Amino acid sequence: MQYPKFFDEVDPFILRDDLSCFLGATKDGIIEISYLDCVKLASHSCPTVAGSYILTKVALKYLFADEIPKRGEIKVELKDSKDSGVTGVIGTICGFICGAGDNGGFAGIGGKFSKRDLLTFDNKNIKSMIKFTRVDNNKSINLNLDTSKVPSNPRMQELMQKAISNKATKDEENEFKRLWQNRVEYMLLNKDKWNEIAIKM
Repeated sequence: MQYPKFFDEVDPFILRDDLSCFLGATKDGIIEISYLDCVKLASHSCPTVAGSYILTKVALKYLFADEIPKRGEIKVELKDSKDSGVTGVIGTICGFICGAGDNGGFAGIGGKFSKRDLLTFDNKNIKSMIKFTRVDNNKSINLNLDTSKVPSNPRMQELMQKAISNKATKDEENEFKRLWQNRVEYMLLNKDKWNEIAIKM
């Protein structure tokens, strides 16, 4: 599988998942989730997928500090409905990393390890785009995603239109792909910009 090299430069998530430990899927329940894993889930790499990754990085750092985050014990709430804009994509990525399932999520074993109803949409009572909450102590963080802080090449829109209408040359298609992923790379590898992209409310 070939993909942009910068995917491997993005810091992965290291989490502890008690269900994974209980069933022997991973040693001590330690799970590593990379940006490439999220790209596979979404089938693409874009500012929304990268932004969701960053949102979760910022949230888990705030909620757990130097602890290893407990996957499956983090509630993810989104203000908008699942079918509104890119909300479904954001919820899918953030929920995947956090081990938060929707109403079809894993129901648990003997009253433990449930991941069901940890991912919810259309929560009009929250004050931000997305809210992350630790289940054990109710510590929470409200965040908004602002990709306008990420510069884009002025040629990208023109090349996208040509590519999507099958009017682009092969060189133009490749240039569009390069410029598109350059923007994603800038987002993910510039950690000093993360608190501007993921805005705490």
